[in-house]
Amino acid sequence: MAMTDSTGSTWRYRWAHRQNERRQRVFRAADEAWRRRDDELRRLRTLAVSFHGSVRAGDGLPMELAPGEVVFWTLPAAQLVEVRHTAVLPAPELLVDPDPPVLRPRRPEGVRVVDAGLAVLTNRRLALLGGRGRRDWAYGRMTGLSHDPAAPVTLIQVLDRRRTSGLLLPTGVVADFRFTLTLAFADAIEQRAAVVAELDELIEEHAELRPHRPAVLTPAQARISTLVPGGRRTIAVGVALALVVPAMLVESDPPTGAGSERAAAATPAATGTPPPPVVAPAVQVRPSTSPAPRGTRSAPPRDPDRQPVAERRCGAPPNPFGYDYCGGDRIRKPAAGVCDWFECVPGFWSGRGWLVQCRDGTISRTGGQPDACADHRGMRRTVWS
Repeated sequence: MAMTDSTGSTWRYRWAHRQNERRQRVFRAADEAWRRRDDELRRLRTLAVSFHGSVRAGDGLPMELAPGEVVFWTLPAAQLVEVRHTAVLPAPELLVDPDPPVLRPRRPEGVRVVDAGLAVLTNRRLALLGGRGRRDWAYGRMTGLSHDPAAPVTLIQVLDRRRTSGLLLPTGVVADFRFTLTLAFADAIEQRAAVVAELDELIEEHAELRPHRPAVLTPAQARISTLVPGGRRTIAVGVALALVVPAMLVESDPPTGAGSERAAAATPAATGTPPPPVVAPAVQVRPSTSPAPRGTRSAPPRDPDRQPVAERRCGAPPNPFGYDYCGGDRIRKPAAGVCDWFECVPGFWSGRGWLVQCRDGTISRTGGQPDACADHRGMRRTVWS
């Protein structure tokens, strides 16, 4: 029977209490983050199904709405920007980003502000009512759309305008603006059902990632190694040192004092027999000009046909899923624990492509997208299964 103090507790009970408290804290934090994301996904789905704009929202606006045109969203603090030199933007897509990246309130290089005013989103167009006049981007003439992943800037290309322009918004409203713009564009091309279907898929995928409540540990599961600072790792290091240090001492030569030869000569012999003549030790001459250090062992011959395990993964870390950089099939739905073995980018599970490695070593689900690994120095290679 275990000995207890006056409170009826032992180190095993204290260990179990600390471990259970720590596990519950981790679980509560993960569950809270999961619930926030789940609530946001369901809010967006409700908005995509039920929200269809309002005609009365256009009352008082300094612009005339066309027949059947309704207002989705307005913002009085928008800035009109233009790009001096730009490439062709990717075509507009009906993609939902439920976990938007953290944006910095900055203006990207090459983008200049030319006006400011009221931004209006309708089911037909995006308009800016500025001090220099009105700028319209009709959905039916839109050929390119790009949301900057690091700045609150959205750039748009249309058929009847040569220069690329767009909006610079406050960071707090960017997520709602981008989703509402996606919803309005889907309405214009009669594809709102595609946005709802994508949100249903995101909700289903997110439900599979719900954290499970950890099992309760009992005092009987405590190990004596928990009493040592550092636990099993400290014990393993101590055992390794206990084995290595004696082995090094055995292999090393015993120290020889500087006066040992004189001391031996000054000591009288125990008998009258003269000492045997000193014979010089045999020295083996090596053909190498630099002698090998004593106590070292020669490395075994290397088999050129044998390939290390790491090379067979082509640089991928060890993982139980068989993911590598060598070749095979693209991974569109990675395993739930992939981020325990690979370094994932922030917002990894919100990606909508296949699994790729970025140039900074992280992995992302943006394969096949025009902005793959945009915040991580670009895409390096594909992850295969």
